[in-house]
Amino acid sequence: MTSQANLGVPNLFNVRNHVCLVTGGASGLGEMAAQAFVQNGARVIIASRKEAELKKVTARLNGLGPGRCEYIVADLKDKAGCLAFCSEVEKRTDRVTLLLNNSGATWGAPYEDFPESGWDKIMALNVKAIYYTTVGLEALLKKGATAHNPSAIINIASMAGVQTTDVTSTEEGGLSAPGHGPFSYGPSKAACIHLSKLQASKLATRHINVHCVCPGVFPSRMSAFGLEKAGDALLSRQPTGRVGKPEDFAGLILFLSSVASAHMTGGVYEIDGGSTLSGWRSNKKSTKL
Repeated sequence: MTSQANLGVPNLFNVRNHVCLVTGGASGLGEMAAQAFVQNGARVIIASRKEAELKKVTARLNGLGPGRCEYIVADLKDKAGCLAFCSEVEKRTDRVTLLLNNSGATWGAPYEDFPESGWDKIMALNVKAIYYTTVGLEALLKKGATAHNPSAIINIASMAGVQTTDVTSTEEGGLSAPGHGPFSYGPSKAACIHLSKLQASKLATRHINVHCVCPGVFPSRMSAFGLEKAGDALLSRQPTGRVGKPEDFAGLILFLSSVASAHMTGGVYEIDGGSTLSGWRSNKKSTKL
């Protein structure tokens, strides 16, 4: 059996025949994933609300090749928006081999006066949209999927979904203004983690694997405030001395999208340089990210 297997990297991590759908693909982690797919020969469809950003990123990625990128304008704030998005995807392709649910938002406000809208919007986009988008695209994900070459869903959660530190303290993170905290964000990402496990169990017999990735601090629009205002605080929690970079995220995404991970589903992957696991803290001040 071993002598007949092709264990070369070009085979194990080949995504050239993939049709990859990336929500929130016009910035941050979604754009990193989309670039990884395009640079490795896949067909990629990115989606977000702002067409100007989608056009810019699509042009940039098509300039890189050898894969190709196109876009769909979509607002996944409610079930109707998710189903409209799925309908548009069906017009573009008859199969999807990889769905990366990356669209998300955060909301910072004081603990004692956190608005109800800050719960409703965040739970809708960070949790409900994953559910309805995945259900709506299941037929395309099943097309051609087999036990040896399954389709994959990657849900992007966050280390905020497993952490319980005081999110109002600048010294403990710096991802929101002093005195404010993203109190609905962490619970929404914890829900994303659990939903991913439920989906993995539900879809395993349909040859659709489901993975959940929990990034720590990476350069993105969502982390821009902390990186600008509290770089020292963020780095004081990084035993590696740095935050995440595109190569870190892209490498994991390519693995989870490829045949190399065909016999894996339901996993939750923390990618924060060991910060949460170690509880490491430094008193050294630095602004190098």
